[in-house]
Amino acid sequence: MKNQVGIISMQFVRPFTGAHLGLFAQIRALGFDFIELLVPEPEDGLDLTVARRALADAGLSVVLAARVNTQRSIASDDAGARQGGLDYLARCIEVAEGLGATIIGGPLYGEPMVFAGRPPLPRSSDEMKARADRMIDGLSRLAPQARAAGKVFAVEPLNRFETDMLNTTRQGITLVDAVNDAGLGLMLDTFHMNMEDQSIPDAIRLAGHRTVHFQANENHRGFPGTGNMDWPAIMRALSQAGYTGPVSLEPFRRDDQRLALPIAQWRAPAEDETAKLKAGHALIRAALDFAEYAQ
Repeated sequence: MKNQVGIISMQFVRPFTGAHLGLFAQIRALGFDFIELLVPEPEDGLDLTVARRALADAGLSVVLAARVNTQRSIASDDAGARQGGLDYLARCIEVAEGLGATIIGGPLYGEPMVFAGRPPLPRSSDEMKARADRMIDGLSRLAPQARAAGKVFAVEPLNRFETDMLNTTRQGITLVDAVNDAGLGLMLDTFHMNMEDQSIPDAIRLAGHRTVHFQANENHRGFPGTGNMDWPAIMRALSQAGYTGPVSLEPFRRDDQRLALPIAQWRAPAEDETAKLKAGHALIRAALDFAEYAQ
């Protein structure tokens, strides 16, 4: 089975609404097989039936990215926030069904830190263990719901500046194994792995069958090929791990070198990025295709 290569919707527009469905045909024309959409909020007004039809018309499949926050945190010590996290992720399953998605990925545990405006807080070992236990308990409740609906949650480790819950691939493996349900797998993002894992290829091989979604991002999160990632070695490791799932690109723009830019925030494109997107897609596609010949 050949890996599909996709692009996250924030590369084009945010929020993604019904007014942007025409982008699907453009994304397919660039060579991408799927789009990774943020789970739409009710206020976005996206009609799931219409969007699903537009995806099919364009020949695209879809992966979803959950939008958790401090009020949607299954790890929180606040009962209301924990229930908010459970309710939100259950709704994500319904949205996935409406759009025809199978994978729902992201930092499902909630409680983003610095990049979301919340500073890291000092916590005791007992408090950290309690948060981890609540995370495992919450995902143990949600994974069977996803599995029963034919979906899978893909939990994503983030770097230490974005969360204190799950940073390394090995920690992600521990969490997935603790839940031990086919409704929960692992999502790996090379941007975060570059900061937290000693070796990206070794981490990919270690994760093995647990990986259900993969994001191929440069070390500086620019367009693939413009940073220092060893894409042949990374894609070879994916092949060795037997991974045949989706591979998405999530390049964030950093063409402006002025001081004091809000680099942690999404910015709309200021130029036509067609050539850069095509080049990035071609690089990742070629690395994937050649990986099986370089074991």
